[in-house]
Amino acid sequence: MSKDTAHNDNNRSSNNSHSKAEKGEDVRSIDDGTCYKDNAQGDSAEVKRNSVEDKADGNANAQNDSDTTENLEDEDFSEDISEEDKETIKKVANDDNFSQAKSYASILVEQVMDARETFERSLGSLFTSAFTAGLEIGISFFMILSAFALLSGVVPSHYAIVLASLLYPIGFIVVVIGQSLLFTEQTSLLSLPVLNKIEPLHKLLRLWGIVIAGNVVGGCLFAALMIGLGLNMQLFSVSDIDVYAEHILGFRWWVIFGSAILAGWMMGVTAWLVTSARDTLSRIVLVTLITGSIGFLGLHHSIVGNIEIFSALLYGNTVSLGRYLLFLAVILVGNTVGGVVFVAVLKNRTFLFDIAKAKEETAKDKADEENNINSRINTRRPY
Repeated sequence: MSKDTAHNDNNRSSNNSHSKAEKGEDVRSIDDGTCYKDNAQGDSAEVKRNSVEDKADGNANAQNDSDTTENLEDEDFSEDISEEDKETIKKVANDDNFSQAKSYASILVEQVMDARETFERSLGSLFTSAFTAGLEIGISFFMILSAFALLSGVVPSHYAIVLASLLYPIGFIVVVIGQSLLFTEQTSLLSLPVLNKIEPLHKLLRLWGIVIAGNVVGGCLFAALMIGLGLNMQLFSVSDIDVYAEHILGFRWWVIFGSAILAGWMMGVTAWLVTSARDTLSRIVLVTLITGSIGFLGLHHSIVGNIEIFSALLYGNTVSLGRYLLFLAVILVGNTVGGVVFVAVLKNRTFLFDIAKAKEETAKDKADEENNINSRINTRRPY
């Protein structure tokens, strides 16, 4: 190789090195004369990318929750709703600020969308999910009865019942987080599309019937199998079942009805709060607090109550078939009234008031904008 050629090659190599250095690349030579480059910006870019990915993962649950409110389509609304109202609902329901609590409208619209998805499920899917919830909710009673039997030998029976009832939320956590269909949770939720004239009433009644049937059948099967298993395992006795059943039944029918209304109200509030939460841990805490209060107060929940009294009907000595059926009918109606009237109707009316207010504010903003435009035109008009 000539000196000129070598000199030119060295110059090109030097120029390439300077060029790469200017771009942030570290050029290093190795013994065989070849070069390799190490991007000085690579580590920085990787760190930034990881930071972005971590942030995205942190917001993943919140983004999933808000998808139903950010992607509203015209077919999600009733045909009776005007285009103006549709745009207003989309505006007030949009909730993309993940650092703050969900807006009232966002929660309600998300519940309506979830309820519509339930309406569109097949009958087999609905019954299976409700049947599963009936089985799962029995875990609460199994734990309560076992704890009651253990505590009743240590403290008076009344205190044993109250302390054991603190285990009440276990089955509800399994059902709610597992997204099985529980009647008292779904009572207010499923009525929202009907209240907003998106779904007809007869479909709601049919849906309620399927969910109730699945919950009751699943609960009765749990009572027949698991409570019998608990007796054979000597976790509790027949007398414990009778005592607990009388604790539930030992009131006049109107007292049970009022207690069931309050329980239905609180379960409707649970569904509302679970929708408002952005992560699973918050939902577990909310379910624990509300359902734990229901258990502590001894309120009457239709699906858990069904298992409690049906267990006494099968294995106890104090409950008759007529008494069981009357009790079940009273608390089902009470839970329905509490969930629909005090949660769905009232919160839906509040939402409609918010929509009316948003429309007034929009109309006012448009009027102010038109006045400003006219004012500017008048000031520019030559005399």
